[in-house]
Amino acid sequence: MPLILNLVAILACCATAQAVASQPNIIVVLSDDMGFSDIGCYGSEIQTPNLDRLAANGLRFSQFYNGARCCPTRASLLTGLHPHQTGIGHMSYGTYPEGTNPEGYANDLNDRCATIAQVLKPAGYATYCVGKWHVASDTAADGSKHNWPLQRGFDKYYGMIGGAGSFYDPTKLCRDNALITPVNDPDYQPAGKYYFTEAVTDNALMYLKQHDADKPFFIYVAYTAAHWPMHALERDIAKYKGMYDEGYEVIRQVRLEKTKKLGLIDPYSTLSPAPGAWEDQPNKAWEARCMEVYAAMIDCMDQGIGKITAELERQGQLDNTLILFLQDNGACDETLGRTDNKKWHLKGIKPMGPDELQTKTWPPMRTRDGRPVLGGPDIMPGAEDTYVSYGRNWANVSNTPFREYKHFVHEGGISTPLIAFWPKGIAARGGITHQPGHIIDIMATCVDLAGAPYPQGKILPMEGVSLKPVFEGKKLKNRILYWEHEGNRAIRDGDWKLVAKGWNSSWELFNLKDDRTEMNNLVGKFPERSAAMEKQWLEHAERTHILPWPWGPYGRD
Repeated sequence: MPLILNLVAILACCATAQAVASQPNIIVVLSDDMGFSDIGCYGSEIQTPNLDRLAANGLRFSQFYNGARCCPTRASLLTGLHPHQTGIGHMSYGTYPEGTNPEGYANDLNDRCATIAQVLKPAGYATYCVGKWHVASDTAADGSKHNWPLQRGFDKYYGMIGGAGSFYDPTKLCRDNALITPVNDPDYQPAGKYYFTEAVTDNALMYLKQHDADKPFFIYVAYTAAHWPMHALERDIAKYKGMYDEGYEVIRQVRLEKTKKLGLIDPYSTLSPAPGAWEDQPNKAWEARCMEVYAAMIDCMDQGIGKITAELERQGQLDNTLILFLQDNGACDETLGRTDNKKWHLKGIKPMGPDELQTKTWPPMRTRDGRPVLGGPDIMPGAEDTYVSYGRNWANVSNTPFREYKHFVHEGGISTPLIAFWPKGIAARGGITHQPGHIIDIMATCVDLAGAPYPQGKILPMEGVSLKPVFEGKKLKNRILYWEHEGNRAIRDGDWKLVAKGWNSSWELFNLKDDRTEMNNLVGKFPERSAAMEKQWLEHAERTHILPWPWGPYGRD
């Protein structure tokens, strides 16, 4: 009898070891405030050879969607739920009228969701996070860290707890559970100038090199490139000198044709309207420089992704590592730093001490060595004493060929590249799938591939579906997709999409198969379909805590 029991135990251990050996490593790379056509394999002129290589040896999604804004996308990616179900239907800061936050707008991850790290860790995974977090309340009265990465399942963390800041001196820079500065961090001091994109890469590499090879790993790499401010290293900016001197229209048209040629959009697709013309811009050199710096930010991120894949290859881990690359929202048309801020000059600005935290996101009043930080059309962006965004016209180029921007749920606000690379698990080499996918699917995919049990009881069931069938060349079942952010709302059922801009605006109806750029509103032609889809959206909104809105009732004039 003991011999039989020992044999059973040995077989069980072998089965467990076999399961662990079959679990892929998983890396999710999320970039920030980039448009659909901003990387080379999706139509861009920007040099992204490492992402292009992953795409050429993997699978691209032409109709993958995010959550339209930083916080909601991150909440959905990490939990597999719609953002309002996690408490982050808007952002991770702020209160609403009369100080009451509805359940979907608590501005903090609630206790009814679990992160990918919390689910994969019990399945044997080591879990690491580097970069932008932005799903913990910035306004917790007690300074609580209950939603910081280590309290949400990650073994190690390096990055920025908040949402934006200088790339040379990040706001709310953090290692594990401690706020730090680039100067006083004992674990990371780069040989050259500190630059956050490189710091994110270098710390991911640090964790990879320290990792126990007997365990699978999950790494969430959340770059802030190419979120404002336009900060980049001169060596990278130099590559793009003069590239944008011809203006918006030329670049946008070239991207359109390349995206068609790549097979990512239909050959008959037309461009959505442009917000402005190059010939009307009074500060052309400044405008061109903004885009040169933006391109350099993406270039530097791509270099980092190349270093990460090279380290995986050196360790012999690359073939069994799923790498997913996507973006948190469409390109950003926000205008921070595009007007003169010299009124914010302070007399007697002093340098900051090594332990003094950078607290300003905008306007950051000084550099660490005591210089004022400036914006405006006479300030060429890139250096640490500048703070400029690249503006609506370039955002329109980034989103080629789609309408609208970050915040909105027209295609320009929610369409993202998704590159899936996994030599052992994805047979496609350079393939494109036109099946729609949603940010809520990332968690479901990770849980499926890891063979991890999903928690039952208080934790809400996942809303997404695993993308594994797509990786295997199969079809997903048709399902309805939903969005809401700041009253911008949409529902997609098959090729039909009902969408509205603003909480008191009218719905528009589009057939995306024929009109991906949303130029031909069919709501008047198909009123019954529109009404039925609106009803479905309302039912979803009630179920997932989108409603009640904190800023006004649904349907109010």
